Amino acid sequence: MQPSEIQAVKQRFGIIGTSDMLNRAIDIAVQVAPTDLSVLITGESGVGKENFPQIIHFYSHRKHGPYIAVNCGAIPEGTIDSELFGHEKGSFTGATADRKGYFEVADGGTIFLDEVGELPLSTQVRLLRVLETGEFIKVGSSKTQKTNVRVVAATNLNMIQGTREGKFREDLYYRLNTVPISVPPLRERKEDIVLLFRKFASDFAEKYHMPPVRLTDDAKALLSAYYWNGNVRQLKNITEQISVIEQQREINANILRAYLPKDEMERLPAIFGSVASDHKSFNSEREILYQVLFDMKKDMNDLKKLVHEIMNGQVPVSPGLETAYTPSYLASQEPFINPSVQKPDYMQDKIIHDKIIHDNKGFASHADEVEEFQEAEEYHEIESVQKPLSLEDMERQMIKKTLEKHRGKRKAAAEELKISERTLYRKIKEYGIE
Repeated sequence: MQPSEIQAVKQRFGIIGTSDMLNRAIDIAVQVAPTDLSVLITGESGVGKENFPQIIHFYSHRKHGPYIAVNCGAIPEGTIDSELFGHEKGSFTGATADRKGYFEVADGGTIFLDEVGELPLSTQVRLLRVLETGEFIKVGSSKTQKTNVRVVAATNLNMIQGTREGKFREDLYYRLNTVPISVPPLRERKEDIVLLFRKFASDFAEKYHMPPVRLTDDAKALLSAYYWNGNVRQLKNITEQISVIEQQREINANILRAYLPKDEMERLPAIFGSVASDHKSFNSEREILYQVLFDMKKDMNDLKKLVHEIMNGQVPVSPGLETAYTPSYLASQEPFINPSVQKPDYMQDKIIHDKIIHDNKGFASHADEVEEFQEAEEYHEIESVQKPLSLEDMERQMIKKTLEKHRGKRKAAAEELKISERTLYRKIKEYGIE
């Protein structure tokens, strides 16, 4: 598509941004719209995935047919089959009349299944049949019905991992994922952050009948460097807070910092900075934790190597400092370790360690190196004997600590863990958490 055509789509659906990744997602949506292919939209929560099914429906030949959006994560597991496919009178308690499901109502149009990764396995089987044959059976009925529906699904979960863990059918995943569209997170659209803030500020100024707030240069820099775990939705909420609460219409970095959650600001330099510099992406916080541990191990090994080089005289010392920085046993003519005897690295480490402890003459200035070497030895020993936690154990501990933090309030814990309440209930039951 031409840039002018993409801009026209943005204006029609109220999409703000100039990011290349965002433009690519819009381009794919428009190109696939005239077909009847299933589309799977992936992206983090709050990135605006709900705009793309509307784009696909509007530019398809079904645009005059019905469009129904269904939040699969918000429907209880016991009633979701009835909601999607309908039921017959008397099929279960409370079924006092026949009811049409969404697939019957949306015949000839488009149905958007949001949070499709939360569907129960039994419902996934029914959905797969609809996608493959266009047939479904109402709950409590034996009659097969036909429907002609275009399915667009969306999820913020890692579907590949879900299929490996048996939580999502692999055949259904590939059937939905005929055309994938990935919506980028806000932190990867830094050029759009200030534009979005300005648009939201203008909208709220009109809504609340007040002058729009403006950002200073330092506030713009802070806004662009923030992690934005909640993406566009979080930015919109913060803009609304500032517009309503602040009497001063010019917002500097100090004022803005008070509205940004501190936990995300604290992890920004350590985690987001390293991720951005290494050009890596992570599917969960667990993967980030593993990466940090691997980096720590690498740094510790580099430190041990440096200490060995210092003790073996391989690192050059400035003239006049040999006495202060060179151990007495290294200054002697006799070799410290017989090179003809090949000892394992851990034996050489032990010999060097014992020699440092007992030979402290002329080596006072190496106290820091000795302490760091001892810490490296302790790290090596601990690393060799401790059994690493399994993924299930780490997940169980994370859920348990989050529940303790929120005093057993599952809704608050689910929001912090970025999962639905139903998924949290299942995890609690699976892991036997009290």
